[in-house]
Amino acid sequence: LTGNEPLTILPLTSEMEEAAIKAHYKICDRLKLEKKQRRMCRRDPGVAETLMEAISMSALECQYQFRFERWNCTLEGRYRASLLKRGFKETAFLYAISSAGLTHAMAKACSAGRMERCTCDEAPDLENREAWQWGGCGDNLKYSNKFVKEFLGRKPNKDLRARVDFHNNLVGMKVIKAGVETTCKCHGVSGSCTVRTCWRQLSPFHEIGKQLKQKYETSLKVGSTTNEATGEGDISPPKKSIPGHSDQIPRTTDLVYIDDSPSFCMMSRYSPGTSGRKCYKDKNCDSICCGRGHNTQSRVVTRPCQCQVRWCCYVECKQCTQREEVYTCKD
Repeated sequence: LTGNEPLTILPLTSEMEEAAIKAHYKICDRLKLEKKQRRMCRRDPGVAETLMEAISMSALECQYQFRFERWNCTLEGRYRASLLKRGFKETAFLYAISSAGLTHAMAKACSAGRMERCTCDEAPDLENREAWQWGGCGDNLKYSNKFVKEFLGRKPNKDLRARVDFHNNLVGMKVIKAGVETTCKCHGVSGSCTVRTCWRQLSPFHEIGKQLKQKYETSLKVGSTTNEATGEGDISPPKKSIPGHSDQIPRTTDLVYIDDSPSFCMMSRYSPGTSGRKCYKDKNCDSICCGRGHNTQSRVVTRPCQCQVRWCCYVECKQCTQREEVYTCKD
């Protein structure tokens, strides 16, 4: 209670332990993983929960980043399955945000003590218990990177699509690594820095999503070449030049794709289209509605306004009523 006691967990009875194991096995099976991935999921109870968190976090971030676009990251079953079968730039983003989400969630789960096989990326000269006590428990990116690389599999040799997916997975992981910051905390009399603890922290996932969206905007279309010496395939720029791209050679930090994207204007196997989608008149109606125009509706809304914090512990607001215009794309 004073912060000096070691962290202890009450012992589980054998019945409770068995139920907990069955529950996390069930999640691993429900995720429809490959054989090796399912084995990795089952070997540590914290993995199943972390995978679920990573999936949710990645999907929400994708929807946030594409909220103003024709493709707004609609991931209902059939749309997602169809997208993942093709090598669109949207697919490239999905692979990158997913691997980034898993890397981020796993590193955080380690430092939060939710995993059996990993703990803090420890601050120098601190035991784990001291690290937690002083807030010096760094996000364990080293373990996370190792786990995610093993979980996603080795680099494929010949199949272009598989190599492109592998490349985009690595881009997601590299953006996480590039965003690691060192945070320090001083301990001493009256805040003096006689003792300083430093640890590594990952960037907020919103920042990761923003960077990957920028990479999506500048993603490169690629083809395939074969290394004559080794016989292995490699990613290469396409023979035809792409307008707007002066440097065609993809770098290890570029998102790459092989198929041109559909317009996403009309309902298809890849998206529900933009009919009836809400848009913002001076921002994206022309683009989202694909030249079909938009409907305008007027409605009255009531929202909290003129809010003030009252001593000590509550916020007091007035209710303001106003009329607003709502724009939706025509069919």
